[in-house]
Amino acid sequence: MKKIICKKLNEELPALTSPPMPGPKGLELMNTISEKAWEMWKSHQTTLINEKHLDMSDPENRKWLLLQMEKFFNNEDYAKAEGFKAID
Repeated sequence: MKKIICKKLNEELPALTSPPMPGPKGLELMNTISEKAWEMWKSHQTTLINEKHLDMSDPENRKWLLLQMEKFFNNEDYAKAEGFKAID
């Protein structure tokens, strides 16, 4: 199993086995984001889509979500669900 240094988690972890989306962005993610970080994003993405009632057929909503994904993986300030509390 290939390992990479994950830019989100800053540790060596198993890499994604295939690009998570088409095109250059998918290849970039495959080479910089671990499987663990991608699973974390998928869960957070679902929360954002549901709480903010995003219509994924709307190009503006997709653009906003991609921006949040960039911020998430770069450890920048990204959108969180207002009513969501993490369980410790």
